[in-house]
Order: sequence, then C-alpha cells, then structure tokens
Amino acid sequence: MPENNTHRRSKNRLKKAGAAFAAGTALLFGAVYVNANASSVGGSATTTASPAASSAAVSDVVDAADAFLATLDDDQQAEVLLDLTEENATAWSNLPCGSTCRVGIELSTLSEEQLAAAEAVIEAATGTGSGTGYDQISQILAADDVLGETAGGYSSGNYYLAFLGTPGTSGTWQLHFGGHHLAVNLTYEDGEVEGTTPFFIGVEPTSWTDDDGTSYAPLAGMHDGMLDLLAGLSDDELSQAKLSESYTDVLLGPDEDGDFPETKEGLSVGELTDDQQELVLNAIQPWVDVADDSTAASVLSTYASELDDTYISYSGGTDLDTQGDYVRIDGPGVWIEFVCQDGVVYQNQIHYHTVYRDHTTDYGGEFSF
Repeated sequence: MPENNTHRRSKNRLKKAGAAFAAGTALLFGAVYVNANASSVGGSATTTASPAASSAAVSDVVDAADAFLATLDDDQQAEVLLDLTEENATAWSNLPCGSTCRVGIELSTLSEEQLAAAEAVIEAATGTGSGTGYDQISQILAADDVLGETAGGYSSGNYYLAFLGTPGTSGTWQLHFGGHHLAVNLTYEDGEVEGTTPFFIGVEPTSWTDDDGTSYAPLAGMHDGMLDLLAGLSDDELSQAKLSESYTDVLLGPDEDGDFPETKEGLSVGELTDDQQELVLNAIQPWVDVADDSTAASVLSTYASELDDTYISYSGGTDLDTQGDYVRIDGPGVWIEFVCQDGVVYQNQIHYHTVYRDHTTDYGGEFSF
C-alpha cells in the first residue's frame, strides 16, 4: 500500500525491533500453574529485564510463527492466516464474545503440541518482565479460568490467535491475539516492529490465591504506577488534573479506533518536577512492556522525549478502588486509560479495564481512521 504521512511517522518512531523469550514462566492455557514470577497481591509488578538481555531478532518471532503453522492442517491454517485488512485488525473486544467479535483460531481447539507452539509465538513476541509482557498475559488467561469456576463462558481456552498477513522479515503482518479482557496487536514491517498497539487489558478478579498458596495480581504494576503518579501531585496540581466528566469505562476501547479527543485535558507534564516526570514514565512503562524488551525500551524513550507535550488527568477519586475512578495519560504518541468498574461476576468487588494506544502507530499506522 502507498506509504502515507502517518505511516512514515510510525516508521521513524519505531525503528528498533526485536523479540524476547520469557524465561522460567509457563503460559497458563487451560490451567493455573505456579509461577515463580507471579505478582504478589499489593506488590510491585513492573520490574523488567534489561533490553540487552535475552533479546533476539524479529526472525525469532517469525520462526515461532512458522513452527506453529507447521503443526496445523490446511483448514486450521486457513483460520490463522488472514489478510491484513482494517476489518480483521479491528476485530477485537474486551468481552467474552468468542468468535462473534474476533478472528483467528480458538485455543481450545488445539492439540497439546499445537498449543505449546502457539504459546511459543506469544512468548517470543512479548516482554520478559515479571508482571508484564508474557507473564502478565499468562495471568490474564489464568484469571479467566478462575472466573470459569464461578460463571459459565470463561476459560483460558476461549482466546484466539491470528496472523494478519504472512509472518516474515519482509512485508507487513500483524500478530493478533486476544479474548476476554485482552487484545494484543503487534505489527511488523520488513523485520521491524511498526506498532505495539492497541493493547487492551483488564482483569476480574483483580487478585486471587491459587490452591498452592501463590498470589496473583496481574494489573498490580499498572494500578500502583497510576496510584503513585496521583500521589505525587500537590493539591493544586490535582485540581488542574481533575476532569469535569465522569467515566465508567475507557473511551478508546474496541470499535473506537482513531477517536482521540481533539484537545488534551488535565495537567501538563512539562510543568512538573523531574521526580514527578519520572513517576509519569514509571506509570507508562507496564503498558509499553507488552512488547519485546528492545522495542519497549525504544518506545519508552520516545515517550520520555515527548513529556513536555503530554498531559495527565483523572476523574472520580485518587485511590483507584471505587467505580468510576479513572486516570488518563495523553501525549503526542502515548494514550493510556485506566478505570475501576464494579465487578461483573464478583459483584461485591471492583475490576479493572485499561487500554493503551498510540496516536500515530496503532496497527502500525497501516490504516486511517
């Protein structure tokens, strides 16, 4: 397709690509396993490996994709290998709506060998941090198994994997993976990562302990980073950051592509101290860490350079523990929303919804919305 201005900007903003294999974790497809790196309840979950450590080329993601495809028959490959179109790329949701709102092959239909190969693709493409990237994705699937013990329709098998375009180190393609409370969209072009968004992630319950006594809180790092950001503001700064609107969900969830507000609202990060700006970057990092370590470091560096034109805002309370508590980070590139909602299955608890987008590199900048 012709290269438009948005696409050229995306290429300039994400030139460093790579892939990283997570060490010592097991993707929790179908059952909850003990994970030595699981987030403890209320603890920090933002520690990540150095970008130089365990870093490999995008070719490793392609090799893993090819190995997965080799385990599939022709009909299964037809479910996985789809065209990179706007219709396919935007077919994601935070709801447990199965194939009615998603494309790709359902994990529950795969054999043990095929499932292991699918896991390897996700592992190769995502970050190695404890509580982020591959580890966080594993825990989100595990949360659906927990929900499935109480309510029907929830399971780590109800997730879908597709390759939009043909995986390779030339040409453009997208790794498209998700299910309830999860949408991962990583776009590659000519062996480079061109986009790491949209990334939707949520969780219910927000924390739990398995039968072996291991505690999980998949979004603890995201929650705590936003909490620390707000706690670092003075009363006057909180007043400036306060939004007049109330929010019960994220603005830019599924089917809201390109609908960024025309005017940024809240408090300018450029007016904050160095320590406060560091809190903003710390808050951003867990979302950026969905991508492989090298890409995440590059993207975070870009967002750091854009802090003077970035705004933070919130609605509701600052404790992030009540329906309608909401935080937003909006920059030239980065867009992050985090909101607390009443529980759906566990109605006496809250649960979290959050979305990470980029103003110019959503879906690798392939589409104009």
